[in-house]
Amino acid sequence: MKLVRKDIEKDNAGQVTLVPEEPEDMWHTYNLLQVGDSLRASTIRKVQTESSTGSVGSNRVRTTLTLCVETIDFDSQACQLRVKGTNIQENEYVKMGAYHTIELEPNRQFTLAKKQWDSVVLERIEQACDPAWSADVAAVVMQEGLAHICLVTPSMTLTRAKVEVNIPRKRRGNCSQHDRALERFYEQVVQAIQRHIHFDVVKCVLVASPGFVREQFCDYMFQQAVKTDNKLLLENRSKFLQVHASSGHKYSLKEALCDPTVASRLSDTKAAGEVKALDDFYKMLQHEPDRAFYGLKQVEKANEALAIDTLLISDELFRHQDVATRSRYVKLVDSVKENAGTVRIFSSLHVSDCISLPLPGWKCRNFFMAHLKSGSSKALTCSCFQLGHFSLPFFSLLIPLLPGHHHIDARLNVDV
Repeated sequence: MKLVRKDIEKDNAGQVTLVPEEPEDMWHTYNLLQVGDSLRASTIRKVQTESSTGSVGSNRVRTTLTLCVETIDFDSQACQLRVKGTNIQENEYVKMGAYHTIELEPNRQFTLAKKQWDSVVLERIEQACDPAWSADVAAVVMQEGLAHICLVTPSMTLTRAKVEVNIPRKRRGNCSQHDRALERFYEQVVQAIQRHIHFDVVKCVLVASPGFVREQFCDYMFQQAVKTDNKLLLENRSKFLQVHASSGHKYSLKEALCDPTVASRLSDTKAAGEVKALDDFYKMLQHEPDRAFYGLKQVEKANEALAIDTLLISDELFRHQDVATRSRYVKLVDSVKENAGTVRIFSSLHVSDCISLPLPGWKCRNFFMAHLKSGSSKALTCSCFQLGHFSLPFFSLLIPLLPGHHHIDARLNVDV
């Protein structure tokens, strides 16, 4: 993302002009946009014209419109962003108040104006415009007959290719069909790697699988690279790292990122940092369960007591349509930072987007998790639980907030 201009007043009102350069920039833009914002961008409008003879025709013209945002639609697979709203500025082709949908395009600048720019949005702009924040990790998660080629960016996990090949079973005395199918599968995976992974940007390529599939695949890939003199693969051989995963599905990537070998190799990436933060939380929950709590109010009370060391929060909360609710979340994040705490904002499109609690069937999104300072308690808030076919009216815990403070009865209502 390229920042062209930034005009923000002392009252935090103003506008910024940005140019999206990569597909991931559309995801950042999606998180910047809110209903009620003003968006000015180039678009194409179908215009009807009438000739002197009375015949009516239609032309597609490119024009620049300023819309009051009403609907935001983001396609995570194609990284396309469409914004629908009403025209709020005079235009020769579009009347005031007329509806139009702008599809934001790469390398075309747009101007976004807000009545209130909060700290979370401004920090996201800084991250998006920092060239160091790029897709520095690639992963091949595979099993026999199935492989996913993924790019792990600081904000999301993108599946660039899915390879599926039917592998016949080995027959007694005849394995030729199995071996030929496996070789064909490996060859398609190698082609997908060369097509979708940019080795000049990627620092590490994880090859994750159950059993010995990863070893067999890497042996095949580099043997073929030597035979065909494939310099791209041979020069980047040191970037390939083999790790264990339970299957070839995308969700197994989280296991690979939790591997200690991977963590040390990727210690400077945000993806590894997020997974490590979750792993630390799980360990604390297992060994010190009295420091795990549920309820937004409890997180806020811990913050009032200056007890939060690390706050983990989902970025979906900052897309809330209610201004007061969103401001409440932003105020909490700002307060934790002011009190020397650490805040990690998790992307809802990242491999770490779904938090699994050590309770049967419990998963959550839109979460708060706070690692409290030594001698304090640890708070966890989950605003949405996925319980499958189970239902619970509430979950209650007695919370020792700080030594010498009164206990707090935390009750969380769960709608299923």
